[in-house]
Amino acid sequence: MLNNSSQLKHTASYIDLDMMLNDARKEERRDRADLMVNRLNMLAAKIRHDELSPVEAAELLHQEIEKIQTQIAEAH
Repeated sequence: MLNNSSQLKHTASYIDLDMMLNDARKEERRDRADLMVNRLNMLAAKIRHDELSPVEAAELLHQEIEKIQTQIAEAH
């Protein structure tokens, strides 16, 4: 049986681990958001540069959606 001091150390360890995991999750979310911002900026630049029509821009967005869905499926 653990004494009170050991229980507190274990609890502190779990809290530290939980905080580290939460920090890692936040960092991963930030990284994914940065990636998405970059992708959207690239798409916007292509739409402007190539002077795409609304239909062409929508098709470009659908192509990007398919790429993202494929990446999601491959990750699972």
